[in-house]
Amino acid sequence: MTVTLINPDGLPKPEVYRQMSVATGSRLVFLAGQVARDAEGRPVGEGDLAAQVEQSYVNVATALAAVGGSFADVAKLTIHVVDWTPDKMPLLGEGVSRAAARLGIDPVKPITLLGVAALGEPDLLVEVEATAVLD
Repeated sequence: MTVTLINPDGLPKPEVYRQMSVATGSRLVFLAGQVARDAEGRPVGEGDLAAQVEQSYVNVATALAAVGGSFADVAKLTIHVVDWTPDKMPLLGEGVSRAAARLGIDPVKPITLLGVAALGEPDLLVEVEATAVLD
């Protein structure tokens, strides 16, 4: 495996993400932010944060598969959520859990969560950006 996830001693040990990843592969993949669009570009989950998170994670996995990778190769995620407030955390978690079940993956990664005023299109609630390392 090219990515090892850890919570170093001396830092909090969150259950839903890891503080750090150590990558040993030879190819870096910088994936543009993925949003809730299907393969034809149609919106998925309008107004539904959990559904949009799920589709965004599925799109990350689809893109990585196209270059011979998988979600296991993700070293870091950045998640942008429109008008973020802590009460949205259950919906974010639901979307991640649904994506994990659908894809058969472990979604726990180093994550930076950012609240933003807006994304590129008005119906988008979330965008998920990934950095991966492949052999």
